[in-house]
Amino acid sequence: MEQKRTLRAALYVRVSTDEQANEGFSLDAQVSKLKAYCKLEGWTVSAVYCEEGESGRSIKRPQYQKMMSESDSWDVLLVYKMDRIHRNSVNFAKMMEELDHKGKEFCSVQEKFDTSTAMGRFVRDVMERIAQLESEQIGERVKQGMERKARYGAGLLGSGHPYGYDNKYGKLSVNEEEQYTVRAIFNMYINGTSMDHIAESLNRGGVPAKRGGIWYKSTVYGILHNPLYAGYVKWDGHIRPGDHSAIIELDTFEKVNGPLDISK
Repeated sequence: MEQKRTLRAALYVRVSTDEQANEGFSLDAQVSKLKAYCKLEGWTVSAVYCEEGESGRSIKRPQYQKMMSESDSWDVLLVYKMDRIHRNSVNFAKMMEELDHKGKEFCSVQEKFDTSTAMGRFVRDVMERIAQLESEQIGERVKQGMERKARYGAGLLGSGHPYGYDNKYGKLSVNEEEQYTVRAIFNMYINGTSMDHIAESLNRGGVPAKRGGIWYKSTVYGILHNPLYAGYVKWDGHIRPGDHSAIIELDTFEKVNGPLDISK
């Protein structure tokens, strides 16, 4: 059995709003149990960090940030339960990596998880691998979701939607009035009108840009070079057919931009 060292302990306790009334999870109750544990282990209490009304799913907690910034003053981070410090396994793994880099220990009373022991370090390594796998799987799902949105036109919406289209239930539908302006922009440019003059003509004619704004050369450029108007979407460097109606023909778009390299 490993001999316990005399450690300086940082006590971290947390309650979120809906847990404050729960018996056994109050801040005072947690502090009392942690101090008793320190006495049993022969550890000294360096500081107590009390977090009230903060979610364990975020690391943007004032007392948590303060504690991590003051790590030079303690040797072990002590919590009553592991979900008091993090409710997200990825954030927990990142914290453990930071503690390991700083030469600090972590201990949870309820789970009997203590990285100052060989078994605790083994469990820590397993948990970090699980968190890494979870993080990679989340990244894959996010990318797949974004690719699907892009394929169906919604990936280009951002917080709004392109000129010439409306956003209806996450899908693009042609705006009956704006589509004629889009076609006019392509026709004027193909017939030799510069982008500056196209913008000036639209402004003189009282044609509002998106959200009632005015036209600029950059606005015209964005329309002329966006394959969306020919029925395609660009995502991750590839051009793919979208699930929305085109406003112009593909050959019209290619007269402006050259052949479109469509991914299979």
